[in-house]
Amino acid sequence: MAQAAGVRRQLDSLTRNIFLRDVGRTVPEKSGAPLTGDSEVAPSVSLQIFLYFNAFYFPFWWVCYVIMLQLKYVLLPDYYKFILVVLLILMSVIEVIRLYLGYSGNLQEKVPELAGFCLLSILLQLPLLLFLLCDPGLEPLPLERAVHGILTAFLLIQIPISIFALRKATRHLAGRFHLLGDLDGRA
Repeated sequence: MAQAAGVRRQLDSLTRNIFLRDVGRTVPEKSGAPLTGDSEVAPSVSLQIFLYFNAFYFPFWWVCYVIMLQLKYVLLPDYYKFILVVLLILMSVIEVIRLYLGYSGNLQEKVPELAGFCLLSILLQLPLLLFLLCDPGLEPLPLERAVHGILTAFLLIQIPISIFALRKATRHLAGRFHLLGDLDGRA
């Protein structure tokens, strides 16, 4: 029986090292008291700062984009007119959803919302912005390059920060799940 207790301690130590590495203070220590639903939420402050600035910058970007589109609309071929109007609508909807998912995922430490924020940023918003910046057929104006460049810079900074925040939230929730199993006697 003593040998089984030693094996159990070794396995417990191993699982703590695997699942609770880099979790730090966000996971409460095993104290014998039942784990309640109230736990410490650790949002990424740097991601929140960039989301805050992005939320204020986005209306300015939208107004500049509409003004620049109106100024050069007569100079563009028909297919570019269609593409730019569709891009304006798509990017506006995606950006609003992306910012909402970023705020709720980061502040409430919700992994699906934070993952959705990362996916929308990488798979949709970044390629659309790079198209607006790099396609010479759009005849970009200097103001247009500047506002698209700033929004792209925000996006390129937010992507790695959000990936780290997602990893941190996932580890935190995995640690809580592991602790719940320990406290219930199932693990």
